[in-house]
Amino acid sequence: MESEAVMRNIGYIVIRFSLFCMTRQDMCIIEEVYNRCGVSRVQRIANLLVMKNDQVLLLKKPRRGWYVAPGGKMEAGESIYEAAVREFTEETNAKPLGTRVKGIYTMMIEDKGETVDEWMLFTFIADDLIGTPFVETPEGVLEWHPVESLATLPMAEGDRTNLLYAVSQPGIQYGTFHYTKEFELLKETIQTSTEEVKHQHGQ
Repeated sequence: MESEAVMRNIGYIVIRFSLFCMTRQDMCIIEEVYNRCGVSRVQRIANLLVMKNDQVLLLKKPRRGWYVAPGGKMEAGESIYEAAVREFTEETNAKPLGTRVKGIYTMMIEDKGETVDEWMLFTFIADDLIGTPFVETPEGVLEWHPVESLATLPMAEGDRTNLLYAVSQPGIQYGTFHYTKEFELLKETIQTSTEEVKHQHGQ
């Protein structure tokens, strides 16, 4: 297919340009070609929840008043761990301790039966932090809440699923969440690493 050939050429260009310094104009050209070919690039998001003394540090976003774990987009060349720690530190002014991954998710936005957006979410948890968190940032207000409040605080239902798992269950959770454009949860599919362990032991 023509689009596949174009994508191979883009891959070659990106590799060649990466040996030097890719300009913003170069990136805009590549982005335009992606769009013309109808090819979407999946964003990668990493977030991190600190749980300390039965409290969790959450960010209250101003748009809907929903709560999230601090996080954001990965940068080129970062590992998911590096992205989670960097984003948490930038948004909170504190450094997490005892950080480990707890969830890997595919997030889908659908409109009239078609997928209009998609991204990967990597959720981490940490046991402590160094530093004093901001009270308020351009991203929202940082607040400590009891762990059990994750079940009732306003937030995206997929976030509720993965954050509750992160604070209460062993292993790593995997899943796919399907939302409307208004972030109403349509469907979720969940798996965990502990299910595989049980299967291997005949349980």
